[in-house]
Amino acid sequence: MELVLSEYHQHRQEEFRCFADSELDQDHQFPHQNLIKAGNRGYMGLPIPKEWGGAGDDFLTYILMLEEVSKVCASTGVILSVHTSVGTFPLLYYGSEEQKKRFLPNLSSGKLLGAFALTETGAGSDAAALVTTATAVDGGYVLNGSKLFITGGGEADLFTVFATVDRSMGRTGITAFLVEKDRPGLTAGPPEKKMGLNRSHTAEIRMEDLFIPVSNRLGEEKAGFMIAMSLLDGGRIGIAAQGLGLARAALEFTINHLKQQEHAGVNTDQSSAFIIADLAAKTAAVRLLIYRAAMAKGSGKRCTKEAAMAKFMATDLAMEAATKCLDLCQSAGCGVDNPLTRYFCDAKAPQIYEGSNQIQRIVVARELLSQKNLSQL
Repeated sequence: MELVLSEYHQHRQEEFRCFADSELDQDHQFPHQNLIKAGNRGYMGLPIPKEWGGAGDDFLTYILMLEEVSKVCASTGVILSVHTSVGTFPLLYYGSEEQKKRFLPNLSSGKLLGAFALTETGAGSDAAALVTTATAVDGGYVLNGSKLFITGGGEADLFTVFATVDRSMGRTGITAFLVEKDRPGLTAGPPEKKMGLNRSHTAEIRMEDLFIPVSNRLGEEKAGFMIAMSLLDGGRIGIAAQGLGLARAALEFTINHLKQQEHAGVNTDQSSAFIIADLAAKTAAVRLLIYRAAMAKGSGKRCTKEAAMAKFMATDLAMEAATKCLDLCQSAGCGVDNPLTRYFCDAKAPQIYEGSNQIQRIVVARELLSQKNLSQL
């Protein structure tokens, strides 16, 4: 597999880098303007086919965009990732023609923001344990329950919600639904107070006797768990790109800081040089891992192992880079207005969401133990 970026991908990467550096703001509010700018450039529907209003680009191009955006604003990066990978792809892969016509063009343009509502109090890593119910009634279903830690919870326009039509059936009773934000019975709680990624509002959504017509069911009844699991590989590669962007941002800031120190007559000691070299090497290795996973995903190959590896390696690296770079910059890195402080706080959550990194390691080990041919190990 070719791992050197083509001339086209290099050109797009530079385009995304210039966009992120020159047009993204970094204030403390939900990044409405960043999303409008991204939508105007076609980035909200980058890998969505042109027939549905998207840009028709490949998956690697989309990952390059997430990496560059996350380097400047990781909150905007995760919003874009969730909007596309689990907010829009469910419709693209499983929606009816009528559903696609109704929602996809507006999701692709950024007129609508998509969200994914799976997690519950007792159903995080074990998604099959969800208890939100969908009771069949004349013409549709009535949903009751709540979802936690929903990215864009108070801001999204369309939620892919998972509920069970029969709790006794476990995962085989789970069904997916498309829920518009203005449906009576749907309410969103206030944004969670988090240590980082605070521009990306994370909130609880509650459903109380919320009627959903059959036309808003996504896929077949009881196919929800399969739908949710099928989206994970793409989502994990997107969060890996976010982690890579954060690691690069921390490393770049620190190298520039050390250069300024040397100009001021303070030489970089050998231990600091070793840390910088190790982080740079790990960043280069993780980049290749992510791009390989993205290329496999884009070509339609099964990439569960590669996606899980990319996710835990990249997000662990983001936390390591932010921590070690703070140590290297010492007191200069700890001010609340210093970007290293933001990188450090932003880097923790990506290790947890889209499947915790402990779960990712279980996935990788399970994949390896089931393989008969380990020549590609």
